[in-house]
Amino acid sequence: MRNTMLLTLLLAVQSIIYGQNSLSGKITDQDTQEPVLGANIYFPALERGTMTDFDGNFNISDLPSGNFKMVVSSIGYASYTQDVVLPSQNITITLNSSAIEMEEVIVSTPFHQLQSDNVMKVERESVSELSKNGAVNLSEGITQIAGVENLTTGLGIGKPVIRGLSSNRVLVYTQGVRLENQQYGDEHGLGISSKGIASVEVIKGPASLLYGSDAIGGVLYLNPERYAPENSTKASLESDYFTNTLGYQTSLMASTAGERLKIIARGSYAAHSDYETGDGERVTNTRFNEKDIKAGIGLQNSVYKGDLRYNFNNSEIGIPEELGVQSTDKDPLLPYQNIDNHILSLDNKFYLNNSSIDLKVGYQFNDRQEFEDHHHHEDHEGEEHEEHEGEEHEEDVHGNEDHEGDEPALEMHLETLNYNLKYNFPKFDNLDVIAGVQGMWQSNENFGEEILIPDATTTDFGLFATAHYHLPRIDFQGGIRYDNRSIETESYIAEDGDILDEVDRQFNSFNGALGAKLDITDNLTTRLNLASGFRAPNLSELTSNGSHNGANRYEIGNPDLDNEQNFQIDLAVEWRNQHFEAFVNGFSNNVNDYIFISPSGEIIDDENVFRYQQDDAKLYGGEIGIHLHPHPLDWLHLESSFETVTGKLDNDDYLPLIPANSLTNTFRVEFDKGKLLSGSYSFITLKNVFDQENPGSFETRTGGYSLVNLGAGTELRTNSALFELRLSVNNLFDKDYFAHLSRLKNDSISNIGRNIMLSANIHI
Repeated sequence: MRNTMLLTLLLAVQSIIYGQNSLSGKITDQDTQEPVLGANIYFPALERGTMTDFDGNFNISDLPSGNFKMVVSSIGYASYTQDVVLPSQNITITLNSSAIEMEEVIVSTPFHQLQSDNVMKVERESVSELSKNGAVNLSEGITQIAGVENLTTGLGIGKPVIRGLSSNRVLVYTQGVRLENQQYGDEHGLGISSKGIASVEVIKGPASLLYGSDAIGGVLYLNPERYAPENSTKASLESDYFTNTLGYQTSLMASTAGERLKIIARGSYAAHSDYETGDGERVTNTRFNEKDIKAGIGLQNSVYKGDLRYNFNNSEIGIPEELGVQSTDKDPLLPYQNIDNHILSLDNKFYLNNSSIDLKVGYQFNDRQEFEDHHHHEDHEGEEHEEHEGEEHEEDVHGNEDHEGDEPALEMHLETLNYNLKYNFPKFDNLDVIAGVQGMWQSNENFGEEILIPDATTTDFGLFATAHYHLPRIDFQGGIRYDNRSIETESYIAEDGDILDEVDRQFNSFNGALGAKLDITDNLTTRLNLASGFRAPNLSELTSNGSHNGANRYEIGNPDLDNEQNFQIDLAVEWRNQHFEAFVNGFSNNVNDYIFISPSGEIIDDENVFRYQQDDAKLYGGEIGIHLHPHPLDWLHLESSFETVTGKLDNDDYLPLIPANSLTNTFRVEFDKGKLLSGSYSFITLKNVFDQENPGSFETRTGGYSLVNLGAGTELRTNSALFELRLSVNNLFDKDYFAHLSRLKNDSISNIGRNIMLSANIHI
């Protein structure tokens, strides 16, 4: 590793001999020939950009030599791409007006294309747009993306589910590195604050070619917010209030940038009480609070770009067990989790002559503590006695202040070092090629009195190559990859007294992907992708032996588990013009040696025992949607989407944790310009969730329900500031319902009732 980094630095020094370049040009409207003010000019591979002035002119300096894709975008116009060979002469570009939302560059795929140019279908949404719909946190917000759901234990614990696959089958990337925070556990949340995240990209289906193990079901890629534009300073204050949880969150950001050096910092805090169901009962210990700090330093010139990012997140999350004390307090009761997560990443780009080297390194430290109450099963006699004891119970037993000196029952330290080294070969005609190595070193240590998984060391290493070939009407993309994962554990004494032996396992796999995008007409596009993926069993599946409070069960691992290996066919068809869009996405996903957990009929410590098993499985389904914005009513939008997924084992038993089919319809109006206010919008959404009649072997069916959500917002611009005001109402009619992917459903605890969010943001 050290030799590789030294070689990279030597190559970077050699690249200084290549000249520094600048690019100037003008952006105009094709119909009127008038200059376009505020158009974005962006080089994805360089992560450099600027904006046009009042006359439509732009200039970018300090650019390296080579062939780079340039993207031009502006609200009200179709995004435009062009290959530019630097050094280049002054260029002029005309943009076509369009009512279709402005496209953005997809970062999670290797060639940084616009979605319309991408071979792989990737869903992208800005966090700003997701937050308009009143989501309490990021894991709830991403459920607005078709094919994505949320596996929850209350509001504070949520995990992404992509087309029926979750937990370690969905890989999360943040700051350009894979997130490692003991995410295997069903009762472990996402652990990322939405504040300081600019956008979310979702790859549905196996992405092992790009990311290795754990991307068998898809990737959730979180893009951090950008620095201030060159030679400028910006700041913002964001605040939200939620009526249901009496919760609030506030966030303060500041960023400044010169020609080469950029700095950004953000601090956020959120706190929520127990949520209230549609029946008016508060769900005891669903309260949580979160502190989050994000910071970054960027440096760039014509031969090098570096981006150093740091994120600290502290979360205190209650683990709900039953309906009990009715309280609006925000300090979690016992049992609860206290989690510290540190993420430090450095993204290096070295620009050579017509090629480049990317080196990403990341270090993470996760301290997960769980505090338990050995008295929370006390019985109470009579309703009045129960209420009295509950108040006393909360004050004297559950209060955090009374337990500050207590040691955590469970404490695990997880250290992770990631690296990703890629070489972008010189562009040859219409062919782009990337090759690289990825790896991870990870250690898990126990410090609490309880041990659920042993001390262990995990080592990953992968080699891959991928290529993209572009023709006027068709694009091809494919690649191959080899991965090896080593897991070594120490022996330990489990909760039931058994001595569990060491585990020393090696897992390896070859995988590949091949896809094509065909523009049948100017309006009709189809994408076909074939991909294989793999997932090595995680530590919990191999070695766990203990109680999982959030899951309400005793889990026992299986040290003889093999790789999961899958193959997916994905077909997407899209039709769009300026005023109507439609899409159909279908997939079939065959998973060999699918790992699942099932009750064994045993009882340990008054809890049902679940053991891990394997069998072949198949998932299939897809998404269908339309978006109508008719001319001349371009401000009016009608959107509808339907999503379905079915999962079965080889013996025809249905898989657990498969979301129910759903249909979402949205009526939205937008007004970008006004004499005083701009960016005004309002919407109303009806989400119909159908009966889940195909539960897994230890699940129960879930009845369907309908939820009505609405919202409105506007912007007030002055010469020096932008003020945003937003209002959203989720579950308008206070419906009492059970979501199939709620773990509290088994305890007959409903989901959240009506929730009103008020937001006020200031940007300067």
